[in-house]
Amino acid sequence: MVKHDHPTDLLESWVTRRGAPVCVGMDPVFERLPLAYQQHDPASAFEKWGLAFLDAIEPHVPAVKFQSACFERHGVAGMAALAKLLAHARGKFLVILDGKRGDIGISTQHYAAAVVEHFPANFVTANAYLGTDGFLPFLQAGLGVFALVRTSNASSDALQSACLHDGRTIAQSVADTIASVGGDYVGESGFSALGAVVGATKSIDARQLRQRMPRAPFLVPGFGAQGGGIADAMECFMHGRGALISASRSVMQAFENRDGEWSQHVAAAAKLLATDIATALCAQGTSATRSS
Repeated sequence: MVKHDHPTDLLESWVTRRGAPVCVGMDPVFERLPLAYQQHDPASAFEKWGLAFLDAIEPHVPAVKFQSACFERHGVAGMAALAKLLAHARGKFLVILDGKRGDIGISTQHYAAAVVEHFPANFVTANAYLGTDGFLPFLQAGLGVFALVRTSNASSDALQSACLHDGRTIAQSVADTIASVGGDYVGESGFSALGAVVGATKSIDARQLRQRMPRAPFLVPGFGAQGGGIADAMECFMHGRGALISASRSVMQAFENRDGEWSQHVAAAAKLLATDIATALCAQGTSATRSS
C-alpha cells in the first residue's frame, strides 16, 4: 500500500489516477489573461482566472506548478491570491510551489515553515547551488523538493557545464549530491522525496543525469513553447517512470487567436499534452503507471 504522506508516493498516485506524468505551470501575466479578467486588478484577476483555469485542466493532468514570482510582483494581494489558489488546488492535483528558494539553513527553515503554514504545496523548487542548506529544511518539514540541477535557460551553460578537476561538470557534481542525500528519503514507490529540475532543452545532459540520479524524480520544464520536444522529454524517464513533464505557455495561452470559450481551448491543450506524453511512453514499450 502506497503511503500518500510521502511526497513522491503521492506524485505517483496522481500520475496513476490521471494517466500521464505531466504538469501544467501557472505563470500568469496580467496582460495575457483572457480579456474578461483584465477588467479587474491583477491580484483579483489572477484569483478569478486561476480558479477557472484549475477547473478546466483538472480532468486531464495530475500536477500543477505555481510560479511564485508572477504573484509576488503584485504584492500582498498577489500573495493572498496565490495562497487561495494553492488551497483550491490541494486535493485536486499534486501541487508544486515554484519559488526556487535557497539560503543558509535557518533562512530555509523559515521558507519551509511559510509553505507548511501559509502556502500549501506538496513539492517546492529549491536552489541546490547553495549546498544542502538550501533544501534539507524542506525535506525535514515533510515536503518534496525539486532541486535545480540542469536548468533550461541559455545562460546556465556557463556555470552548470563548467568542468571540475575530476572531469565532472558542476551539474553532475550537484546531481551526485542529490542522489546521495536523496537516498535517505526514498518512499515505497522507489523514488526519493528529493528530486531534480532538469530542463527538457538539455536532453543530452538529461540522459547522463538520469543515470547519476536513478531514484530522483525529475521535474522537466522547457517542454512546448520553450523548445523541448517529445524525444527530449523521454530522456528524463527511468523505465517509463520518475519524470514529470511540465508545460506552461502552450496550455495557458492556448486560447489566443481562437474563437470560442477560452477555457475549452485550455482544457484541450492540457489533454493534448497528456496524450502526447502517454503515447510516447507507450511507443517506448513502457508505462507511466507500471510498477518497477
